[in-house]
Amino acid sequence: MVGSFHIPPVGYGPGSQPEDTGDKLEYMQMPQDMRSYTTHIPEIEADENYAPALTVLRDIAKASDKVGRGAENVKFDLSGLDKPNRALIAETMGEGEVSVKIHDVPAVAAQESVFAGIWVLRGANIDVIEVGPVPQGALDRAFVPRKEGKGTKAPKVPGVVNAPPIYVELADKSAGFSSDDEAHVVNLTLLPHTEQDLEWLDAAMGKGAVDILSRGYGNCRVSATALPHIWRVQFFNSMDTLILDTFEVTSMPEVAIAAPEDLVDSGERLVEVLEAIR
Repeated sequence: MVGSFHIPPVGYGPGSQPEDTGDKLEYMQMPQDMRSYTTHIPEIEADENYAPALTVLRDIAKASDKVGRGAENVKFDLSGLDKPNRALIAETMGEGEVSVKIHDVPAVAAQESVFAGIWVLRGANIDVIEVGPVPQGALDRAFVPRKEGKGTKAPKVPGVVNAPPIYVELADKSAGFSSDDEAHVVNLTLLPHTEQDLEWLDAAMGKGAVDILSRGYGNCRVSATALPHIWRVQFFNSMDTLILDTFEVTSMPEVAIAAPEDLVDSGERLVEVLEAIR
């Protein structure tokens, strides 16, 4: 009787694998060039001509400490300063990681300085520094519709499958929102959805009046919807590839907020800069 004969699987045995060429294993490039704080001392001779700017900077440092300990936002109008004093403040503030666009009349662009929680606000007839976790205007105007949301009346084209129940969940959380609640997050990256689902959600949610960009390892783009307390939060890697796509039900996503301890630290660092200028 002939015994069983097994054909050996393909791809095994001598000669089946490529020879060792000595090449090294190549890994995907990791994110690089993260922004970090470095002390910058303006190069000026501090004389009486710069007294107005130095006074404002000292007041900003004090306000930063107070706001970090629970006080409300404080604003400083810079429109009365002359060009050299305004230039000194601009050089001292520098440019930080977070930018905010507030679509209003007039529109306001808020740029966080290198001191977390100290914001430079620009717009028509607006030249202001605001100290706070986030500019108050971004909270006040966030969900004013720039583009009205159509809600469940948004047209359903073929391919819209999971978007309607996601909208119902978010609308329910929006209606019952309390500022004491923890952020409720719907992670689209982990949920099955189609391109048509995303388009339908955009139409259903509409657009609010605030857009935020936070830069670090890649970018985080935060956009208010026209549905109260609903934000679209999208994280991109250094190659600008979307790696996390979420909706957050909250007053303001944490990624855009300066923490209390950061505000206190900003006040201390600004004092150090002022002492160096003297």
